[in-house]
Amino acid sequence: MVNIKILGPGCANCKRLEAVTREVVESLGIQAEFEKVTSHAEIMQYPILATPGLVIQGKVVSYGRIPSKIEIEKWLKERDPQIHC
Repeated sequence: MVNIKILGPGCANCKRLEAVTREVVESLGIQAEFEKVTSHAEIMQYPILATPGLVIQGKVVSYGRIPSKIEIEKWLKERDPQIHC
């Protein structure tokens, strides 16, 4: 199971990032656990300068923007070699 964290206070961009990421996960047919990290103190534990942030399997892959579905798919495949779709 892939662990995905959405870093941010719960703003519209954070919600959009989660929605887009969920769409990609569903299209790939993989199992993923989503966590919303909204606490400022917890977000500061990650090397990001702006929210929303996207963390896949413990690695920050994006922050400060909403990446494309193609980018998210690429990162998921890089972080989990079992994904071959």
